[in-house]
Amino acid sequence: MTQPTTLAERAAAAAGRTERESSSPVEFTTPNTPVDTTMPDLGDYEPGDDDPEMIPVHLAWLRVRRDVRGIAKREQYNAAGTRYNFRGVDTVVNTFGPITLKHGVNILPVRVDAEYRDTTTSKGNKMRECTVTVSWQVIGPMGDTLPSLLQSQGEALDSADKGSAKAQSVALRVLLLNAGLTPTHDKDPDASHVDRGEAPRRSARDYLDEIMRPDTARARLAQINYEIKQAGLYSAIVTNEDGAEEQLGALLFRVGNERIAGGAQ
Repeated sequence: MTQPTTLAERAAAAAGRTERESSSPVEFTTPNTPVDTTMPDLGDYEPGDDDPEMIPVHLAWLRVRRDVRGIAKREQYNAAGTRYNFRGVDTVVNTFGPITLKHGVNILPVRVDAEYRDTTTSKGNKMRECTVTVSWQVIGPMGDTLPSLLQSQGEALDSADKGSAKAQSVALRVLLLNAGLTPTHDKDPDASHVDRGEAPRRSARDYLDEIMRPDTARARLAQINYEIKQAGLYSAIVTNEDGAEEQLGALLFRVGNERIAGGAQ
């Protein structure tokens, strides 16, 4: 049996098509055009120990979002009198990469539209600006895709031949952050203002008292878990019921497990 050699032949073989069926040119779906989301027939396929669960793509992507949780703006730009924090491409890709792999989600660029413009810096150096619009297809572990292609844009300046690659990297970062609704967990700039009826910020001691109340439901404990992470109190040290110091998050986890074991609702 002849082994597939070209990329198209290997892709066709992986999809279960014949070489004859894959001989026609590949046609990319244009943006905003619905794609076929019919789940392929997996036949007698049995997932291996390391394979993701065979679930629809929208559920797999939801699990990716659930595992990512948040990416803080911990990198800093400080040049030319400008200073700000940001989430870099490497940080975002390093966060999403292993998690999409875990859940069997593939994110593939299927179309790149680029525009270029020559420009000059304030010091007279010649630069080339590249702006790209990338169309992405999100594929789940079963081979089904989201109902339509996703689009994101990226822009970059470069003095050599790296502008296109940089711009596409930016577009990938934008896609992952936007499609993943990825929070930064930054503090609300208005958190210190209570003149509009907002409740004042709660202390670790307040949360401790609520956690330890026997009538606090498991659903409320789960909500407290989210709140203390948002407030930066997860690692706050409190005094537990035995008089020992313990992190608030660890105490919450322990109490929650004890109540689950006791049959609490």
